[in-house]
Amino acid sequence: MTVRTALVTGAQQGIGAAAARALAAAGHDIAINWLDDQAAAEAVAAEIRAAGRRAVLLQGSVGTANECAALVQGAIDALGRIDVLVNNAGIFPRVEFLQMTEGEWDRVLDVNLKGSAFCAQAAARHMVAHGIRGVILNLSSSSVRGAVLGVHYSATKTGIIGITRSMALALAPHGIRVNAIAPGLTDTAQPRYGNTDAELAEMAKALPLGRMGRPEEIAGLMAYLASDAAEWITGQVYHINGGVYLA
Repeated sequence: MTVRTALVTGAQQGIGAAAARALAAAGHDIAINWLDDQAAAEAVAAEIRAAGRRAVLLQGSVGTANECAALVQGAIDALGRIDVLVNNAGIFPRVEFLQMTEGEWDRVLDVNLKGSAFCAQAAARHMVAHGIRGVILNLSSSSVRGAVLGVHYSATKTGIIGITRSMALALAPHGIRVNAIAPGLTDTAQPRYGNTDAELAEMAKALPLGRMGRPEEIAGLMAYLASDAAEWITGQVYHINGGVYLA
């Protein structure tokens, strides 16, 4: 029996780490991509290994097509194949629109949008070449509705929806499914970077369900979409945000 594998980008913490754990619990061996916190990545790997699955660490950014190709190849070399790719790596440097520079714009688009596209391309090429009916999951965001300090970020997360739908059409003939998940306010380092605890509490109270989401709740949806139970689902965008779009 072939053991399924998954590559999760940006998996040293937050939603990425939760995705790695959830996919491991669902029976996948995991390639954990990390950027700048090896100890955190090692801790995630240790949990996965303790649960009886293989885990490998792959350090690197996803800001260029070459970096994406190298990362995917590293996962293949370490685990033998890729069945699932989770494009989770992303950055959100807050900046006022009127002060935003071209360099800031380019960096966010390179990591969040180009990185997702070219990691997906590299993984899909491998899947097609080896007849793997794989799964690609892209991380969008509720910021598709706008982010006052993230014009560049909102642009990338809206773009994720476009490339998800287009890749789903392009890869459907190969049996590869592509879906997007758009989390709302989730208790990770990203919202804590730009807001105080008091501000986060007020933001959470404003949601219909009255609290922030947990990374594990986002990861649970990922595990489902990566499973055979979801094998007729592709090209979709799943908003998981505590009911914010009802408000």
